Amino acid sequence: MDRLRYRRATAADVETIVAMLADDVLGSSRESASPEGIERYHQAFAEIDADRNQFLCVIEDGQQIVGTLQLTFIPGLARNGAKRGQIEAVRIASDRRGENIGQAMFAWAIDECRARGCSLVQLTTDKARPDAHRFYERLGFEPTHIGYKLKV
Repeated sequence: MDRLRYRRATAADVETIVAMLADDVLGSSRESASPEGIERYHQAFAEIDADRNQFLCVIEDGQQIVGTLQLTFIPGLARNGAKRGQIEAVRIASDRRGENIGQAMFAWAIDECRARGCSLVQLTTDKARPDAHRFYERLGFEPTHIGYKLKV
């Protein structure tokens, strides 16, 4: 996948990213790409972009954005002061799924975490995504914890 280019997202990419987030079974009920809703995404993007521990990535193949993910670098005291890399909001354009883009994205993300001094890479995934679970396990991720969320 040498043709793929990984870069920091810009404000001009927000609508494309939101469209990818909304283009799956779970995302379609959680995301809102309406004109009035898109402003919240632009506000969130500004906050992400201003935080040096955040890297919102878009993956391009030529002029087309084919994927996105967000890396968060988390400094911590646990595990002897280890820094963690958190991978979230992974999406691949629906017309490009099945082309091994996800595997290339994760290889890039893990390398980026190593370059930033992370000793652990983690992610969360919805219980309703068994295909994603198999994919992550094929990449060497282990389901070691149970996650909890509280809507506030």
